[in-house]
Amino acid sequence: MKKIVAILTIITFFSFGCEKYLDEEPQGTYPVSTFFKTEEHALLAINSCYEPASFANSNNRLWVFADIASDDAAKGGFPGDQADIELIDNFQVSEDNGNVQTIWAIYYNGISRCNMVLKYVPDIDMDNALKSRIIGEAYFLRGYYYFNLCNIFGNIPLILKPLNPDEMQVPNTAQLDVYEQIESDFKKSFENLEAAINLNPNVYPSSETGRATPGAAKALLAKTYLFEKKWSEAAETADEVKAYGYSLMDNYQHNFNVNYENNKESIFEIQHLSGQNPIQGNRLNQWLAPRNERGYGFDEPTQNFVDEFEVINDTIYDPRLDYTVGRAGKLWFDDVPYDPSWSSTGFSQKKYLQPDSETSSKGDGDLNFTVIRFAEILLIKAEALCELNRCQEALIPLNKVRKRARESYLYDTNLQGYGTIPIGLLPDITTTDQVQLRNAIRHERRVELGFECQRYFDVIRYGEAYANNAFTDKVNFIYNRNKLFPIPQSEMATNLKLKQNPGY
Repeated sequence: MKKIVAILTIITFFSFGCEKYLDEEPQGTYPVSTFFKTEEHALLAINSCYEPASFANSNNRLWVFADIASDDAAKGGFPGDQADIELIDNFQVSEDNGNVQTIWAIYYNGISRCNMVLKYVPDIDMDNALKSRIIGEAYFLRGYYYFNLCNIFGNIPLILKPLNPDEMQVPNTAQLDVYEQIESDFKKSFENLEAAINLNPNVYPSSETGRATPGAAKALLAKTYLFEKKWSEAAETADEVKAYGYSLMDNYQHNFNVNYENNKESIFEIQHLSGQNPIQGNRLNQWLAPRNERGYGFDEPTQNFVDEFEVINDTIYDPRLDYTVGRAGKLWFDDVPYDPSWSSTGFSQKKYLQPDSETSSKGDGDLNFTVIRFAEILLIKAEALCELNRCQEALIPLNKVRKRARESYLYDTNLQGYGTIPIGLLPDITTTDQVQLRNAIRHERRVELGFECQRYFDVIRYGEAYANNAFTDKVNFIYNRNKLFPIPQSEMATNLKLKQNPGY
C-alpha cells in the first residue's frame, strides 16, 4: 500500500491524520495539556502537518498562482465563475482576493502545526529513531510551506514557534532572510532524517510511502539554492541527490499515472486517496477537467504554451505535449477524441486528471501531486552549471532530460511510430554559448515541468526583461508590482506590524 493521508483527530487548531492502512473514525478533541504525551500523539501530530499541502482541500489554489498567472494558462471556466481567479489571470489583484487569503491561511496553518511538533515532540519519551524522523518531517514541511509563501508573497512573517495571543503581532521578514530560514529547515530536516535511518534502517515502514525523506530534503534544498541564485550550492546539492537512487522513468507519462505513483523518479509526492470520509482524494480532478467531462474547466493551456513544444515537419511533436495537453485530433482519456470546444483556448491540461474509468467521483481523485522529481533535479544542475559558465558540463544533465523525452517512442506502444525515434526529434543540445544554453534550459524547464505549479515563479525569477516578454499579452502586468502578490487585507487588519507589498 502506498499512502499517508492526513486528517483524523483534532487538537485545538490541529486536525490529525491517519495512514492508508488505518481505518479509524474521528476520535474527538484533545486540549494541548493532555496531548504530546505519547508516541501515538507524535505520529498523529506529524500526520496532520501534511494535510495543508493536500489538494483534497479545494481551497489549495497553488495552481492559480503558479499556472494561471503565467503565460502557460488561462483561467477557463464559465465567464464570471470564480471571478477572483480571473482577476489574478488579468493582474488585477487586490488584498481581499479570496485566493490570496486562502493560500496564506492554508500554508500558515501548516507552519503552525509544524511548530507545535518541533516544540513538543522532542520532550516525548519515545523511540529515538522515530522521534528523529518526525522532527525531520516537521522541518521539511515547514520549509516547503515557507518556500511557497515566500515565492507568492515575498517579505512575510517568519514564525518559528507556537505563539501566544500577545505575540501575534509579527512584522515582515525580508524575502532573502526567509530563504535563509528555508535553507536551515531543509538542512535540519536532512540531518534528522539521516540520523533516524542510522538509528533504525527500518524507520520508514513500507506501508507509509509518502513521508519526507533525506533525498526529498536535499532536493528542495537544491531548489531553494537555485531560487537564491546560489549556483555553486545548487549544483553541488543537486549532484548529492543522485546518491539516493533516483532515476528517470522510461516513459514520461508514467509520472502522472496512478498506476506508477511514488516511482523511481518521484522524490516527494503529496498523497491522495479516494473513497475516504472526510474526502482525501485529489479535487484537482474536478477543478481542472473540461466542463464536458463534468469538471469546472479551469487552468486551460494557452496556444503560447503549446507552441513552445518542438516539432518536426509540422506534424511530429515532442511527445510531452500530448502527455500534458488535450488538443484537436488527439485522443483524450478513455480513447475519447478531444473536442477543442471543451475549452476556451482549445486545449485542456491532463497531468493531474484521471480517466472517468478510474474514479467513482469526479472531485475525489486518487492521483498524487508530485512536488519534485528527478528530472527537475537534472534541470536544476544544468541551470546552475550554466550560470557558473560551466556550459560543457551543463549539457550532460540537460540532454538526459531530452533523451528520455524522445525515447518515449521506444517505451510507449500508444505512440504512432512506436519502436523508432523520429529522425531529428529533440536532438541533443550542443551549444556552449552561455546565453543560448540558458535559453535552452529555460525552454526545457517549461516543457518538461509544464502544469506542475512551476511556471510563474520561474518567469519572475528570470528577471524583468524575461517576464515582460512572457507577459506581452497581459496589459496590466507591471514587474515591480506583480512579481509578488498582495498580502491579504484580513492579515493586515489583525497584524498591525505587517507591511504591504509595494504597489498594492
